[in-house]
Amino acid sequence: MTSTADRSSAAGQAPGTPPGRPAVWAALRPLVLRLHFYAGILVAPFLLVAAGTGLLYAASFQIEQVVYRHELTAPAGPATLPLSRQIEAARAAQPQGTITAVRPAAEPGHTTRVLMDRPGLPESTRLAVFVDPHTGRVRGQLESYGDVGALPVRAWISNLHRDLHLGEPGGIYSELAAGWLWVVALGGLALWVTRRRREKRRLLLPGRAVRGGRRTLSWHGSVGLWAVPGLLFLSVTGLSVTLGWTAAPSISPQGGGHAAHTGAGGHRAATADVGVDRIARAAADKGLSGPLEIVWPGDPGAPYLVREIDKTAPTRLDQVAVDAATGQVTGELRFADYPLAAKLLRWGVDGHMGLLFGPANQILLAALAIALIILIVLGYRMWWLRRPTRGFGEPYPRGGWRQVHWTVLTPLGLLTAAAGIFVPLMGVSLVLFLVIDALLGLRSRRAARRQDRALQPDAQAGRTW
Repeated sequence: MTSTADRSSAAGQAPGTPPGRPAVWAALRPLVLRLHFYAGILVAPFLLVAAGTGLLYAASFQIEQVVYRHELTAPAGPATLPLSRQIEAARAAQPQGTITAVRPAAEPGHTTRVLMDRPGLPESTRLAVFVDPHTGRVRGQLESYGDVGALPVRAWISNLHRDLHLGEPGGIYSELAAGWLWVVALGGLALWVTRRRREKRRLLLPGRAVRGGRRTLSWHGSVGLWAVPGLLFLSVTGLSVTLGWTAAPSISPQGGGHAAHTGAGGHRAATADVGVDRIARAAADKGLSGPLEIVWPGDPGAPYLVREIDKTAPTRLDQVAVDAATGQVTGELRFADYPLAAKLLRWGVDGHMGLLFGPANQILLAALAIALIILIVLGYRMWWLRRPTRGFGEPYPRGGWRQVHWTVLTPLGLLTAAAGIFVPLMGVSLVLFLVIDALLGLRSRRAARRQDRALQPDAQAGRTW
């Protein structure tokens, strides 16, 4: 009778490989499994921190609305003051600030946000003065972080997620987490999908009849299968944010006229300025609508920049340049004209930040963070159950990759090298994993040789006897 191993070998498969499974995967599987194991053990702590802080960030939008309700909202009134009057009220409350932009109230019940530069503020931070658009009363003043306009509590949570408030050194953790997440996710998916099972249902749902370590594995694989698309999205978009892959097309105004520049007190230093109200009307005539941001010229002769800042789908990010002296639009940039790559990058980053679909987006991010936490906890439990003192399966031997044909190993090696170049920390940590695995293999081989030498005298004595 022909054994299973003989039949597998005759079919070009490794022993124990299910019929129909390519021999190349049978050789690659130990390598993928070891990589998934090392990445899971060594990188999982970084992923756990990213998931925990990401879960908190998903709730930061609602937290911000509750904490700063007084500043962000105002009772609706019968009439709205001209934008210039609202800005004057903000300037009176903060005479030392230099106005850089204004975000008019986007809808009834909201306040107008006047943004200013002021000495002593952290980098990428401006002072936001909140003005009631109906009465001109100042509702409050808060620091506003970045282009997204995050207020202190959301900015604190965002920085916690980005770098743990450690600056550049802290950014190492987020790059490692985002760089390895796609490797761990795809490796786990391949291992789970190619696993032998009697029922196809066990591919999608946890097994109900299994117990112990196999039950843990069943939950780990099933949850991971459903979470993989979202985890891959988080990995790619997280790298985009961490490595600064967020460049977008910029407006190219024609002309520019004789725009004035802003003086130290926030007032216009030249007379050739039609005023912010006319600038807003010129943008409205071109179809721009709220929420808007009107950016003051940074240099003499430069135009105002008026841009839509609605990042929820359908995205509204059109922008126009308006000459300060004439009120004429001198340049336009429509989001519809963005290159496809720039659109995808914009949508990806906004989705990662919970902006693209509003609360639904934030709920999805929270669900993915919880799923990742569950996967990590289950992964560590499997490792604990498989530890040498407990068993639950023999470890896969090293060196299986040597059975893989060079036509498969070459592109795999090139892909690994490319990933290491674009994500340097991932490349360094991968080399570290390989070194650790090689050292462990060397130690195992030395231990095996010592054991063989110890057994040789006994074997020779037995033959003499």
